[in-house]
Amino acid sequence: MKRWYVIQVQVGGEEVVKADLTKRIDEEGLSDLFGQILIPSAKVRQFFGEDGASEDQQLFPGYMLLEMDAQPEAVRAVLVTPRVVRFLGGVNPVALSQGEVDRILSQMRGEVVFSVDKNQFEVGREVEIGDGAFSGFVGLIDSIDEENEKLTVMVSIFGRMTPVELRFDQVKR
Repeated sequence: MKRWYVIQVQVGGEEVVKADLTKRIDEEGLSDLFGQILIPSAKVRQFFGEDGASEDQQLFPGYMLLEMDAQPEAVRAVLVTPRVVRFLGGVNPVALSQGEVDRILSQMRGEVVFSVDKNQFEVGREVEIGDGAFSGFVGLIDSIDEENEKLTVMVSIFGRMTPVELRFDQVKR
């Protein structure tokens, strides 16, 4: 019975591993033991810039999902593929639960919204601005509006501390 497994691969080599593994499965005649091979990614909309373009962003860099029947020859075919580090679960691959698979597939379809942990901010903490006109600036949190998910960050501009209002998702800790 085919189940979903997670394999760890070298970061940045996901596409190459997918191509190599697909080729290996075809060459060794193992296609009846394998289903889909997924690189979990989701469209991320950029809210800055003129076109508001969206791009694919990997949800779990260095990991891939693999639907397969965990027969010894299938496991071996995966493990001998270059750039594959290991199965999650160690020597004996552990299958994902259906709930975990459904959650990941929902994220890939864009049905799950990622929210920033509101408790990560506190007054006086230093943050880096990652988005907007002040991107790259570092400032101190002056106030937190949890209801509207906004921060007031004091940034030094021309030697003067200036308050800048930002959304939670515009800053990095």
